[in-house]
Amino acid sequence: MPAWGCDCPACTRARRAPQYRRKACSGVVRFNEAITLIDAGLHDLTDRWPAGSFQQFLLTHYHMDHVQGLFPLRWGVGDSVPVYGPPDEQGCDDLFKHPGVLDFSHTVEPFVVFSLQGLQVTPLPLTHSKLTFGYLLETPHSRIAWLSDSAGLPDKTLTFLCNNRPQVMVIDCSHAPREETPRNHSDLATIRALNERIRCPRVILTHISHQFDEWMMSHLLPAGIEAGYDGQEIVLD
Repeated sequence: MPAWGCDCPACTRARRAPQYRRKACSGVVRFNEAITLIDAGLHDLTDRWPAGSFQQFLLTHYHMDHVQGLFPLRWGVGDSVPVYGPPDEQGCDDLFKHPGVLDFSHTVEPFVVFSLQGLQVTPLPLTHSKLTFGYLLETPHSRIAWLSDSAGLPDKTLTFLCNNRPQVMVIDCSHAPREETPRNHSDLATIRALNERIRCPRVILTHISHQFDEWMMSHLLPAGIEAGYDGQEIVLD
């Protein structure tokens, strides 16, 4: 956002006011003085994060818009950087063939819990055109779910979240309410229906399209659901 060549109200607003722009869907997790980067879709990661300033990547999947920042970073020097993610044999382009400083050996499995510097991580299968995991991130006192990219949620993931309800759920919602069933990314009606079962008190929408941003310019979101934005911080005790 803004979309190239688009003059819709949302894209026009984003060109005039930088706070309405949207970069690639990604996140930063800070816990126990360790930093984990969720996805690597920002192309300027090498400028944003000096060597040694974070401990690892946690990838949802290997679509280009979620890994493009790895391509220049891999040719760095120094210690290897662990990359945790789904066991996708193809990966993206030649990342596996020429990993450079990136260590892709840390594949994870659905619902098999692992720890990142004391942060408990549970991979959750998502519904997407490429093998994709969301993650439940837990500390002794907090629980947050990161669920992008996905069209709805698989039954096992939905059941897991109902039984392990997060305090905050960051979830894919690319579209305004639609009559047809979304194929690769969720719409707002799908998110509302999912949360009627999960009952998460705070839902943050991500992977928002410019069409959905335009819809939100004239519609209010339901109570408990908010649109995420670049630079947003979520603090859990």
